[in-house]
Amino acid sequence: MRAIRQPHAVTTPTAVRNLGILAHVDAGKTTLTERILFATGTVHKRGEVHDGTTVTDFDPQERDRGITIFAAAVSCAWSGHRVNLIDTPGHVDFADEVERSLRVLDGAVAVFDAVAGVEPQSESVWRQADRHGVPRIAFVNKLDRAGADLDAAVASIRERLGALPLVVQLPIGREEGFTGVVDLLAMRSLLWHPDSDTYERGPVPESLRQEADRRRRALEEAVAALHADALDEFCATSALTERTLVRALRELTLSGDAVVVLCGSAYRNRGIEPLLDAVVAYLPSPADMPAVRGTTDGAEQERAPDPAEPFAALAFKVSVTASGRLTYVRVYSGTLRKGDRVRDPATGRTERVGRIVRVQADRHEEQEEAVAGDIVAVVGLKGARAGTTLCAPEAPVVLEPPSVAEPVVSVAVEARRATDTGRLSAALARLVEEDPSLVVRSDAETGQTVLSGMGELHLEVAVEKIRRGHGVEVAVGRPQVSYRETVVTGVTGLIHRHVKQDGGAGQFAHVVLDVEPLDEPGFEFRSTVVGGRVPQEYARAVEAGCRDALEEGPLGGYPVTGLRVTLTDGATHSKDSSELAFRTAGRFALREALRASTMALLEPVVEVTATVPEEGVGGVLGDLAARRGRVSGSTAHAGTAVITAAVPLAEFFGYASRLRGRTQGRGTFTTRPAPLAPVPPAAADALLGR
Repeated sequence: MRAIRQPHAVTTPTAVRNLGILAHVDAGKTTLTERILFATGTVHKRGEVHDGTTVTDFDPQERDRGITIFAAAVSCAWSGHRVNLIDTPGHVDFADEVERSLRVLDGAVAVFDAVAGVEPQSESVWRQADRHGVPRIAFVNKLDRAGADLDAAVASIRERLGALPLVVQLPIGREEGFTGVVDLLAMRSLLWHPDSDTYERGPVPESLRQEADRRRRALEEAVAALHADALDEFCATSALTERTLVRALRELTLSGDAVVVLCGSAYRNRGIEPLLDAVVAYLPSPADMPAVRGTTDGAEQERAPDPAEPFAALAFKVSVTASGRLTYVRVYSGTLRKGDRVRDPATGRTERVGRIVRVQADRHEEQEEAVAGDIVAVVGLKGARAGTTLCAPEAPVVLEPPSVAEPVVSVAVEARRATDTGRLSAALARLVEEDPSLVVRSDAETGQTVLSGMGELHLEVAVEKIRRGHGVEVAVGRPQVSYRETVVTGVTGLIHRHVKQDGGAGQFAHVVLDVEPLDEPGFEFRSTVVGGRVPQEYARAVEAGCRDALEEGPLGGYPVTGLRVTLTDGATHSKDSSELAFRTAGRFALREALRASTMALLEPVVEVTATVPEEGVGGVLGDLAARRGRVSGSTAHAGTAVITAAVPLAEFFGYASRLRGRTQGRGTFTTRPAPLAPVPPAAADALLGR
């Protein structure tokens, strides 16, 4: 068979699949996306990451660095369905791009390296998908590589991710000899020709018949143990039909009780068509998803994925291109047509939709309308940002926006030429508009402009974008990390009275607070006041004041986290008490309580996984120790060692060049965020100037 261009897919919600491609760096996400576009006839030439010719890695920096930096949306058609696909970044510094994408996706394909199995960032994006309840299927890639082992990769999915993998294919051949798969549902072979883009269906090879029968039986037993209808059929006939298996696998995928696993080699174009069939068969359509929940004037509302419902959509990405400002939206209900007016209920602003385009990475296809369940880009909206709800003016609703992680690294930036200061400000404003995980502020003490982001690479990319996209030469200061302060030992019964008389209406608030540490980052507030001594609205004002006080801690002015505040008592005045008075009292009371508490400094930490030649292990371990790294594991295999360590982010800058130097360029590493950790006393004293 030969892959041919698919007919234009029906755009009803049941015929749409919105999915993301999730994986660790270099697991093959972008190559897989490229092969999907080729198999569906969307492109007629296969691009390669190493040549910088892929559709989704179209940004110059992505092509230079050979990694995905920005989530890229593409659309294609397969088997009468429209597939809206987002190729997400795999590097930890761009996890916020993944977060925003997962907020609007219905399903995902998780890609794993057949040699490495579950890698650190694979686990991180898997947990992100868990939080969003996104159903997944798994694709074990690179089966043509030396050392590829499907069973080992599947075992790592089970052990490291806590998932229940259900393998529906058996590889034909190993490593360089990998030529196809056995479909364990239809019990047939799929063989790809080495010198063409065609494949053939056939019987199961005799050499694999016994193994295929064994795996099919194991699959039937596993499905029967999880699915009631399948169990009834299995008890009655001692077997499951292909139809029953497909239906059960779909329901288990949607419920998250199991993960269907397929395999192949994206680079060699093997296994793509069965994967697309699995996307259509197992992953949900928008019609399978529950109605989206939102609020209107504080009252909860639901909007079903129905084109006839009032229009509601969520903007999840903004991109400024040569052709205009693109706002990427997921339409949850209703129908959006070119020329319609849409409202941002948060601001009350109404804007007109100039154009609707279906995005193919950096290419666009004009559309007259978009219906519930679709993902498109809109041209003409000036006020929308990532997280903005767009709705019909006559039916307002506010949808929950994607969460935005707090930046952990900051650098001072300034224009090298004084005449470029204005252009730098405009460039920074556009960066923040496109990427909400970047924060720009002015340092009150130094007057410097500070750019904060999710990591060193994240900031490097942002600065380079200013240079290339805006022609502004930028001077960059040494990176600084975002420390936090926390409570080690709190205080009980701290009393604070706020009394103010200035000739008019006075202010009176009396509060009693307990402060204690929490076992995790964050802030928790509760009130145990009885007898109405502090009304509920005043208790909420005390909480707001406490949150104000968390912005600057007593040690070094860093934000405070990891504490619980309990309002235990208080008093009011019949005339002078107000929400403002109690908010002020809460702010000053907590500041006083923090000064009386035992406080500690916390620092961001990264978990580093370094792969190095055995002869370089000593030097790498010594370098990690010099960076205050704590080694948690080391394994050796085939002349290489894999070292895992937790390293303070403040000590991690410049690690890439140091690792290359100590391993003659053969060492590689990946990182992922780890929980905040206390700063050792000596380092804390130096940091705080004590």
